[in-house]
Amino acid sequence: MTVYLVGAGPGDAGLITVRGAALLGRAGAVVFDRLVNPCLLDLAAPGAKLHPVGKRPGVRTDQESINALLVELARRHETVVRLKGGDPFVFGRGGEEALALRAAGIGFEVVPGVSAVNGVTAYAGIPLTHRGHGTAFTVVTGHGADGTVSGGPVPVDWDALARVGGTIVILMGVGHLAELSERLLAAGRRPSEPVAVIENGTLSSQITTRTTLGVLADMNVGTPATVVIGEVAGLDLEWFTNRPLFGWRVAVTRTREQAPELARALAGAGATAVEAPTIAVVEPEDGGAQLRSAVARLSSYSWVVFTSTNAVERVFDEIKDARAFSGAKVAAIGEATARELRARGVVADLVPGESVSEALAAAFPAPRIASTNPELGERVLLPRAAAAREVLARFLRAKGYLVEEAVAYRTVRPQPSPELLGSLGSLDAVTFTSASTVTGWLELFGRELLPPVVACIGPATASAARRAGIIVSCEAEEHSIAGLVAALASYAQSAELSTAREGGGSHQRVNED
Repeated sequence: MTVYLVGAGPGDAGLITVRGAALLGRAGAVVFDRLVNPCLLDLAAPGAKLHPVGKRPGVRTDQESINALLVELARRHETVVRLKGGDPFVFGRGGEEALALRAAGIGFEVVPGVSAVNGVTAYAGIPLTHRGHGTAFTVVTGHGADGTVSGGPVPVDWDALARVGGTIVILMGVGHLAELSERLLAAGRRPSEPVAVIENGTLSSQITTRTTLGVLADMNVGTPATVVIGEVAGLDLEWFTNRPLFGWRVAVTRTREQAPELARALAGAGATAVEAPTIAVVEPEDGGAQLRSAVARLSSYSWVVFTSTNAVERVFDEIKDARAFSGAKVAAIGEATARELRARGVVADLVPGESVSEALAAAFPAPRIASTNPELGERVLLPRAAAAREVLARFLRAKGYLVEEAVAYRTVRPQPSPELLGSLGSLDAVTFTSASTVTGWLELFGRELLPPVVACIGPATASAARRAGIIVSCEAEEHSIAGLVAALASYAQSAELSTAREGGGSHQRVNED
């Protein structure tokens, strides 16, 4: 039994280490802080017990109870992950937890994380050291063990700290800005010295305020925030907030299983993805009997046609390996479906230029033998959703193929949580990846919760939205996740930000008086 003290990074889920992510996938229990990105909990092993132990400003949480919980869980699980914001050993009280585990005879390992010290400052475009501006930096807590600036058993000598010079990085000091600046000024730091205060660092809600030490006390700052004092704070090598969708909150309406791919792509463009699944994939009403019967005869078909990644997953649930296809050729409606096939050892023989049924039907070659006679004609297996469009099957039959459709899955409406419903009012955009996600949104959330911007993955989805009376803001030229995000990013760059994000504020502030 081992407890792993894992650094989760300062906020951005992408900053967790490879080692930390792997351990989450093995853990029987995860104990996590309030500031840990909730997305990281999705990496936890299925069935892992999740234990929130967050500490909030003004609410004192007993560290001893956390220590006791870790010991208790370690005796019940082979692997326990203690997920801590930033780095466990940088103002994370990881040392106290390690001592408690050792005293109880519990094995532990430390997995370092990106600290707010270097992570948040890098995302704000502030180098901690820079030739000609600062050759050293000091990291200090602005919140002592007794809750004051310099109290506790090991008080901070602010006078000595000021005399050292260089850059000062203050963590957990938002509640004491007036006293902090007063002490540093009294110790000889200049009132004109540059200061940067970074709120919600590494998240799409990050705000950097540039000011000076002389007026730092007048600032109204939210938490969490990192304060940087020194000449480097005057440098502005901004990159994080310059991304095209920075600050946007975008709904992802795909199934919960498919949502992460789009969520990651949106995050890469600067957005916060809000997972609002409007469909869930379940077994067909016959329990899959029709599909199993067809898959048992897989080698008897000339073609097997996949129109979704869900169909790929369902078919491969029924076969042992790719050799079951034998001489059958395989068609995929688009690159995402083709990629899913490749991951299972099958390279699609046909992928159209556009990811729509009409393009796939048009790209299909004429059959060698066009016949309506089951003994003579070329047979096509089309595993599909229960309520799929009939376009492809109709076109293929018109070409002379014998098409057998097998219902592989159904889509149903998931039940949204009260928390999700409460978060949808602040959305900037919604992404639709199929006609069923459009109808699902309207059935679950209604028109009143539609955000100002609607982005669709392709023409079929856009047509479904327009038929429902929804104004489509942008449509992907490339009918893929990458194309959808690119279309939304292009729209964001061309549209007035105030129109797309009504009431949105600047992510850079200046406070000099």
